Amino acid sequence: MSENVNSRSARRQQQTAEKRKGRKKGPSKGPKHIIKKIFLAVIAVGLALFLGGVGLFAYYASTAPELDESLLKDPLTSELLDMDGNVFLKFGAEKREFVPYDEIPAELRDAILATEDVRFFKHHGMDFYRLGGAVLANFRGGFGSQGASTLTQQVIKNSFLSDEKTLKRKAQEAWLAFKLEREYSKEEIFEMYFNKILMSGRIYGIGTAAEYFYGKELNELELSDMALLAGMPQSPNGYNPLKNPERAEKRRNTVLHLMYKHKKITKEEMEAAKAVPVTANLLPDEQRQDYAESKYPAYVDLVLDELEAAGMMSLLSEGVKIQTALDPKAQETVENAINNNSIYESEEMQAAMTVLDTKTGAIVAVGGGRNYSGRNMNFATSDNPRQPGSVIKPILSYGPAIENFSWSTGSIVVDEPYTYKGTNKQIRNVDGKYAGPITIREALYRSRNIPAVKIFEEVGTQKSGDFARKLGLPYEKLNSAHSIGGGEYDFSTVQIAGAYSAFGNGGIYTKPHAVKKIIMRDGKTERNMTPDPVNAMKDSTAYMVTDMLRDVLTLGTGKTANVSGLDIAGKSGTTNYSSDTKNKYNLKNTDVPDSWFAGYTTNYTIAVWGGYKNYNTPIKTYDKGRYVPQNLFRTVMGELSSGKETARFKQPNSVEEATIVKGSNPIMLAAASTPSSMTSRELFVKGTKPTEVVEEQVTELEAPNGLTADYDANSNSIALSWSHNPPDPELLDVPVQFKVSVSVDGSKAEELTTTSDHSVTLTGVEAGRTYEFSVVAIAGELVSDPASTSLFIQEEVEENTEDPDNNYDENEDDFDNQENGEGDNNGSGNNWNNGNNGNNNNNGNSGNNGGTNGNNGGSGNSGSNSGGNVNPGGNPGGSDPNTGGTDETEGNPGTEDGSDSGE
Repeated sequence: MSENVNSRSARRQQQTAEKRKGRKKGPSKGPKHIIKKIFLAVIAVGLALFLGGVGLFAYYASTAPELDESLLKDPLTSELLDMDGNVFLKFGAEKREFVPYDEIPAELRDAILATEDVRFFKHHGMDFYRLGGAVLANFRGGFGSQGASTLTQQVIKNSFLSDEKTLKRKAQEAWLAFKLEREYSKEEIFEMYFNKILMSGRIYGIGTAAEYFYGKELNELELSDMALLAGMPQSPNGYNPLKNPERAEKRRNTVLHLMYKHKKITKEEMEAAKAVPVTANLLPDEQRQDYAESKYPAYVDLVLDELEAAGMMSLLSEGVKIQTALDPKAQETVENAINNNSIYESEEMQAAMTVLDTKTGAIVAVGGGRNYSGRNMNFATSDNPRQPGSVIKPILSYGPAIENFSWSTGSIVVDEPYTYKGTNKQIRNVDGKYAGPITIREALYRSRNIPAVKIFEEVGTQKSGDFARKLGLPYEKLNSAHSIGGGEYDFSTVQIAGAYSAFGNGGIYTKPHAVKKIIMRDGKTERNMTPDPVNAMKDSTAYMVTDMLRDVLTLGTGKTANVSGLDIAGKSGTTNYSSDTKNKYNLKNTDVPDSWFAGYTTNYTIAVWGGYKNYNTPIKTYDKGRYVPQNLFRTVMGELSSGKETARFKQPNSVEEATIVKGSNPIMLAAASTPSSMTSRELFVKGTKPTEVVEEQVTELEAPNGLTADYDANSNSIALSWSHNPPDPELLDVPVQFKVSVSVDGSKAEELTTTSDHSVTLTGVEAGRTYEFSVVAIAGELVSDPASTSLFIQEEVEENTEDPDNNYDENEDDFDNQENGEGDNNGSGNNWNNGNNGNNNNNGNSGNNGGTNGNNGGSGNSGSNSGGNVNPGGNPGGSDPNTGGTDETEGNPGTEDGSDSGE
């Protein structure tokens, strides 16, 4: 028994040892074994994914809608809703030109297929060859970056499915495409596409588009026309040849190239069709049928542009409701104002405007131009961007300076001769003058060019560009000329209104938008289209810029735009022609291409442009042409605000107010005794208000004393003299001058001269008249009370006892005096000597013709005038040498190269 047990144990031990030995000697599991396992795992995962995908596809397919022939052949009706939810336009309900397949020209079919689906007659609803290329593109650019939709899939999508780029929609689209191909012929499917596709505005179907754009039957179209129509569905509004001829031509040429690539036309045919101007065969406007006629066409343009930019134009074929921000009353107000012919300088002059809700950025109304029909250029949108002129100054100069440096509105900038940084190009102000040291508030409301450039250069291009980009203005590379509205960047009224609305909304910017949301066909699913607000600047910056822009409408260049009783901020602007353009088209220096006004209240923001469709046609008039934007702003803002509460702009806690000494640099607070004429109210970012108060100052000047007026019959003149007690120079280190005025026989007083002396001599006086004189002292902002005196010149009775020959001798003496340079005074007709008062080389008011010339003190006076060579006879009726402009207009050109804004 024990032997058996032992033998069994031994056998087990031996077997175990052999197994161990065998394992050691067997082949090792190397890389091949690992690869095999990975391969099997991938197969298993792939099979699981495939089965899962098949199951998911089957599920999505089972939930797909049924094919409906009526939906396949006719567009669903979509509706545009105004701000109150009322329908103001329906898409898909208008007349269409239905064209059977056998009436579609073969060349037009080739153009469509070469562009949209060249393998249409070979696939069964899905083109897997194109799909593979699209998949690779999507791996590189992200899901949805490139599609591979066939014509069949486009028909399905436009008839039954939403435009969402989801797996569910793509799966249902693929399933329905296969199903459609089984139930309908290729010819029938092509016919559906041809007659249902959205072409532009409210125009559906290529046959309708041929009638609308060319007024032709399809068999009458030229190759270039067919190529254009075939390319339009990709961007119906963008490739509209009436509005965007350059883009339309580029797209047409792409279609022609594809036709040649796929051997539908020869190279010669391609080149010949490309040579045809894209607008050559278009139907004249007056002959075009109004397929696209609707209420508020300019606003509809904005809606379509937004849908196209978002890639959602095809939704119009899906029976959706599009909720917009349109205010019908505001829209009608804008259209009526723009169509008021009396405000324009000519029948051809145009205008455009955009009205936003300041708080939300929603576009409540838009004016596309005078008598805008929807067929012509929309001057309010990207169809017609223009240089912004001086409306850009708060955005590129003043706003960034306050935002980045916390400048006060009382900060000083020197208006002086200046050239662009790093160049020798001189900048000019509109009046050709320089104001010297002024606050940035005054520089802005007076629209001085030089301060705006200097501030921009101090802020720097990076900070200024960042500030503008946050306000929706896509500047890239900036230079100094851009700071006053010149350069290559052009903007629409929509963009300018959007930027300005942020100043009125505490620094919060919301991109201007007409579409708020899209309600899908089921009535429940909604797609939000309202842009998110962004914090574009500090609330202190927004309020301080707003406060400065208030002064534009009361003290500066925007007085014509002001609406009484409303708290409004705004800015005017004009642009200039370059020297080359002026020379080429023989334009005057006062001719300008564009005029602007942008302004806002807490409720509305409005940007208005005025000018001509042809850039080289100038605005010529001040009183009408240049003021069109301001007149339109005043009219529309006044009507929209009538009867509606408009809150004032509220100063935020981040801003402090202080009364400062005007012109102080560094800024000093005014003392209680500082005269109001020497102070100004200015704003500061909280924590930056100065603490130093100006020392006690002279608060008033003494009036001149001891004023006397003595008549000298021999010289026929009146000598004035006076005394004055000057202020303590330690309290007022400003020179005192004296302004002398005279009134003759109770007439309006005329200023004779301003002098630092204490005497003046008036020559050429007339007997029988009463002369009333006043003298006031002036020192800086201080003005004294006047000192006054009067003198009556009695007529003398003379006996006629003189030898007539003596008259000749006296005249000879007077002639000699004239030769000595004392001039010819025709003011009284009886005195050659104009009262030189001892100043040699005084040409003595030459040309002073008794009230017809405005010279005050005489032209050609090469000597000193301190002796009082004044003749009141020449003052009344003087012609104004500045006729042709006002101090508010922005008329004269800026820099020689035309890069100035012109203000």
